[in-house]
Amino acid sequence: MALDILGPLPVTTKDNQYVLVLMDYFTKWPEAIPIPDQEASTVAEELVRAWISRYGVPMILHSDQGTNFNSALFTELCKLLGILKTRTTALHPESDGMVERFNRTILNHLSLFVSKNQTDWDTYLPLFLLAYRRADHEATGSQL
Repeated sequence: MALDILGPLPVTTKDNQYVLVLMDYFTKWPEAIPIPDQEASTVAEELVRAWISRYGVPMILHSDQGTNFNSALFTELCKLLGILKTRTTALHPESDGMVERFNRTILNHLSLFVSKNQTDWDTYLPLFLLAYRRADHEATGSQL
C-alpha cells in the first residue's frame, strides 16, 4: 500500500490544508482524506480510521522520506501492527509513480469543481473519488 501527503493546498472552511492519499498497489483502490496538518499523529490516526478499520492491516506500507512517516510514533504503529515500512529513495519521489500520478489526477479534477476562492476543495473529494472509482482503469481493465 502506498501512502503520501498532497499539499499544502488553500486552507478550507473546515481548516483542512492537506490530503492524505492512500492507495492499494494490487487493486489500485484509492482513498483521499482531507487533513488539517501533516503531523505524524494526524496521519497515523487517519490511516487507522480510514483504511485499517475498513480494509484491514496492510502487509507493506510504502511512503516517501517525509519526517511524519519516519517518526517514532509512525514507526511504533507499524511495529505494533506488523507492517513492513518501506520508503522511496532520497530525492527520488518518482519511484512511487502510482501515487504521484494519482496526486496529479486529484489536483486536475479538483480544479474543475472548486469555488473561486478555493476554500471548499475538501467537500469535493468524495465526489472525485466516486467518479475515479467508477471510471474504467487501464491497469485493472475495469472499474475499481
